[in-house]
Amino acid sequence: MTNDHAHMAHALQLAARGLYTAHPNPRVGCVIVRDGEIVGAGWHQRTGEAHAEIHALQQAGARARGATAYVTLEPCCHHGRTPPCTDALIQAGVARVVAAMRDPNPKVAGTGLQQLKAAGVAVESGVLQTEAERLNPGFIMRMQHERPFVRCKLAMTLDGRTAAADGASQWITGEAARADVQHWRARSSAILTGIGTVLADDPRLTVRLAEDHLHPLRVVLDSGLRLPPGARMLQEPGQTLVLTAGGNDAKRAALTQAGATVVKLPHGNGGIDLHAALRTLAAEYAINELLVEAGPTLHGALLDAGLIDELVIYMAPALLGDGARGLFHLASPPAMPQRIELEISEVRAVGQDWRITVTPSKPLAPRCNRG
Repeated sequence: MTNDHAHMAHALQLAARGLYTAHPNPRVGCVIVRDGEIVGAGWHQRTGEAHAEIHALQQAGARARGATAYVTLEPCCHHGRTPPCTDALIQAGVARVVAAMRDPNPKVAGTGLQQLKAAGVAVESGVLQTEAERLNPGFIMRMQHERPFVRCKLAMTLDGRTAAADGASQWITGEAARADVQHWRARSSAILTGIGTVLADDPRLTVRLAEDHLHPLRVVLDSGLRLPPGARMLQEPGQTLVLTAGGNDAKRAALTQAGATVVKLPHGNGGIDLHAALRTLAAEYAINELLVEAGPTLHGALLDAGLIDELVIYMAPALLGDGARGLFHLASPPAMPQRIELEISEVRAVGQDWRITVTPSKPLAPRCNRG
């Protein structure tokens, strides 16, 4: 129904308010409508706090009885940090629940809607499902594939160069593009980089926004524990995680003393096993969306391993020439039919630069497993 779509669109707008603060939980919005009037609305703001349905029910009060609840994600039916939302909806006397999508969490996965239906509540799902899925790509990926959604941020010149021949890369893009990157950082559960980038640039990997946000986990792939204990990121708020495949006890102790958490993982081809790294981030740290800000070696390794879900590329109107560095360290395909094909999903001007969002045209088959 037309009204269903309009009310669900409102719920999705509410859900987006949790873009920077809800993780590791999904971003969820809820609108309660009775006799065509919105009587309650809410969104999930932070993990451990009330879910969207509870906020909306509290606002609606007694007017929730006989109403329709529009929720961007199937209501939860299990005890976590908060009680089940299905119980609250049933107790409030809601007559109908419309969910944009089913919950990919195996603890829910359709059971929430089944419980509502068994209690006499009319249920429906699939209204604006695609839009709801776009809001939570990381949560869906973690629940269904036990790894984060991997988004790589790159900056390049018009001729596809990321750094000058001497390695200098600051700054390829303008201030507007660099400010835009802060929003990608803020929506991410973690920011991943390689030790080469840290040694070259000493980045802070922080979010510099006025809006309320959480501090993303900073993750460094560092096979030999070369991260200096005095690195700037170790002086910043939040946690720094160092994933390694080697290093000695003295280096580990120095980094731990400096505030880092050091985790040893299996070797891959040429470094850390990237699949193991992503599994660890999902299982142990509940990372939904992982933003990669690194150099061509790590970007190439992730592409080789079939682990990139989206590329956000900022293109500056400048040229650096043949001797400058490229986007990826990749082996050239033997022939044109073996090229890696991508799809451009969005092109947008950001200041004097262009932001190009690219996705693999089909799931990338792992070609190797180096890290």
